[in-house]
Amino acid sequence: MTVKVFSDTNIVLYTIGQDAQKAKIARELMSLCPLVSAQVINESISVCLRKFGFTKERAYSFADSIMSFVDVLPVDEITIRKSSEIAIRYQLSNWDALIVAAALLANCDTLYSEDFQHGQVFETRLTVVNPFQ
Repeated sequence: MTVKVFSDTNIVLYTIGQDAQKAKIARELMSLCPLVSAQVINESISVCLRKFGFTKERAYSFADSIMSFVDVLPVDEITIRKSSEIAIRYQLSNWDALIVAAALLANCDTLYSEDFQHGQVFETRLTVVNPFQ
């Protein structure tokens, strides 16, 4: 049985971060060709522009390089409706709930992120793993 994994925005961004150990781990995780949502790609672009000072060309080039080896899932009406259920049930922010909803709808087993509680399980089938612990 194949394990399906989903990566949060922080994992994507650590691939180009200053912390060498986190960058190494993040690159290893990204080499597994995880699923990400369109939200993850767009958040990555936004952070590259606002916090990292990238030019638009560089930010979009980075996004393009990520998209070349991951599967990007849409954030559609179904995802938004599922995220509202998740946000209310688990008391998550809208943005975090969208991540969880996308991973659940894709039938992922693992969500790699440092923004959630390590070991937290959503709907008895999606486990959060903080790879930096």
